[in-house]
Amino acid sequence: MNATALSLVLVAAVVHAAWNLAAKRISSGGTQFVWLYYTVSAVFLLPVTVVLVVVEDERPQWSWLLAAVVTAVLHVAYGVVLQRGYRVGDLSVVYPVARGTGPLLSVLAAVLVLGEHPGPLGLLGAFLVVAGVLVISTGRRATDPKAVKAGVLYGLLTGAVIAGYTLWDAHSVTGLGVPPVVYFGLGSVLQSLLLFPRALADRGEVTRIWRDQRREVFVVAVLSPIAYVLVLFALTMAPVSLVAPARELSIVIGGIAAWLVLGERDAVRRLVGSVIVLSGIAAIAAA
Repeated sequence: MNATALSLVLVAAVVHAAWNLAAKRISSGGTQFVWLYYTVSAVFLLPVTVVLVVVEDERPQWSWLLAAVVTAVLHVAYGVVLQRGYRVGDLSVVYPVARGTGPLLSVLAAVLVLGEHPGPLGLLGAFLVVAGVLVISTGRRATDPKAVKAGVLYGLLTGAVIAGYTLWDAHSVTGLGVPPVVYFGLGSVLQSLLLFPRALADRGEVTRIWRDQRREVFVVAVLSPIAYVLVLFALTMAPVSLVAPARELSIVIGGIAAWLVLGERDAVRRLVGSVIVLSGIAAIAAA
């Protein structure tokens, strides 16, 4: 895998784990919280997007807007389902199941549909990452079994959406040639607009979250775009069948953070699964 692409993906993984830890701290809110951080992201990114569109060598295309509409719909679904999962399950269940299902489906689709050929070492690395994720996300827990089942369900749903937007975004920045920052900036504005009616329906909750947990809103609003724009740049340099699983270093960081910061259990299982994930990433790096 291209060294620059791998470096971008690994930095993105650290940032991604950090914003998910902040999101887990939101005790309630769901759609209202998602709308708030999408909106703050859009406010930050809109001026940058406008400047880049003006100075971009290639003239803006209508296909850029269409690509942004599709990714906005997929990312809204991702944000709402993920936040719902965090409300009903542990970070250490929802996060790894989602992040493991997403790359597995992405790799399969990239090979079977897009015709990518990551090679034996790349495929081995991808499946080691998924295996490590399963180790992290399974095992005995002292939590409510219903909460665990709900967490797994929402993790799987989130993973399916991750696979969808990963493949579409790879196509957008490579096949359609949409500049990554412009692409994400347009998507952020559209995501905010799509969720506005739901947020408006519960303005009291929006006000409460903004008053009580504004710091978490800003953390997610800033770190989420940084993490994903880095991934978009990586997708322009390396195939999705390698980029998608390499992102899952964030699971190692997220699992350890859930243990150290949130007090969630099963440290040994987390560490064993983390070693497997890191082995997979090493194989991807050598592919």
